[in-house]
Amino acid sequence: MSVIFYDRLVVFKRLDKSLKSLVSSNDELQEIWHILEELTHHRIMGCVLDKLPHTHHKEFLEKFESSPHDEKLLEYLQEKIEDDMEEIIKKEAKLLAKEIVSELKHKKSNAK
Repeated sequence: MSVIFYDRLVVFKRLDKSLKSLVSSNDELQEIWHILEELTHHRIMGCVLDKLPHTHHKEFLEKFESSPHDEKLLEYLQEKIEDDMEEIIKKEAKLLAKEIVSELKHKKSNAK
């Protein structure tokens, strides 16, 4: 798992407990976490690009590509976006976690 500038904003403590209660093996849990990391990245970056004016996309993506872990990317986004980007990222991560747990519970109940 690589470090991304928004990592400190994405906390999945409750999701971890839920996942452990819904999966049957450690391998399955690891696979779900891998998928979750990919989904989180796509959702957060999609959210960022939706909020960021199109004229800044290229510059942001170049900065991200050269240094994806740099937390100054949040400062950059905050300068270019009127909304509170940290809060938007936190909300998007929470929404994704709820969707994942709901989907897993649904699949588990349908498998019975």
